[in-house]
Amino acid sequence: MTIVLLTGTISAAVALVFGTLLDDMLATALGAVAPSGLWLSQVRSREDEKRSLGREAATFWLVTLLGRLDQAMAEDQWIWCERRVEDEWSIYELSLAAHRYHDRIGERLNPEERRRERINARLEAIDRKLDVAALIEDGAPRAKVVTALNGSRHTRLARYERYLNDLNRLHGNLRHDAERELLRLLASAYRAGYRSLPRFTPPSRRSAGKGLRSHP
Repeated sequence: MTIVLLTGTISAAVALVFGTLLDDMLATALGAVAPSGLWLSQVRSREDEKRSLGREAATFWLVTLLGRLDQAMAEDQWIWCERRVEDEWSIYELSLAAHRYHDRIGERLNPEERRRERINARLEAIDRKLDVAALIEDGAPRAKVVTALNGSRHTRLARYERYLNDLNRLHGNLRHDAERELLRLLASAYRAGYRSLPRFTPPSRRSAGKGLRSHP
């Protein structure tokens, strides 16, 4: 709201000042264009994080406010995504959630948006990582885990191979990376404005919830 009020005030002030000196149409154009220069200043400020007092004063500290707004929006997006992923989910439940979210998001995005957000590639990465994690949970021998890792470009990574002698840590890394990939998938829904995306509830928990309501 502060940014809106300040940019509106600056636009009106520029138009009024130049309105007494220039043609009305030109004054109006200058008033409309003036706040846009703040975005250019913000882009330049990202290249050099050192902000001088003179630049801040010249832009009425709006560049700093815009930077804080960007940070707040990024934090809001991350919180929204994290609320739709539960740490207590099993590997199977995490996989179900990924497929449910993928299907819902895919229905809302057009083909170009689906390609740009790489939602299919993200789902494949989640599946491959969880497949190997499930093998480890089932007590598969090390040789079988190695074969599974080498079977996909999403898991054929040095960061996984270094933990082949510690399958518990490898399992934790695979699950963690799958969850992060799921959060990135959810972020595509947030950016597309699909904020009403319902939270996934595993079937077993839905059944348990119905049982509790039936037997208070």
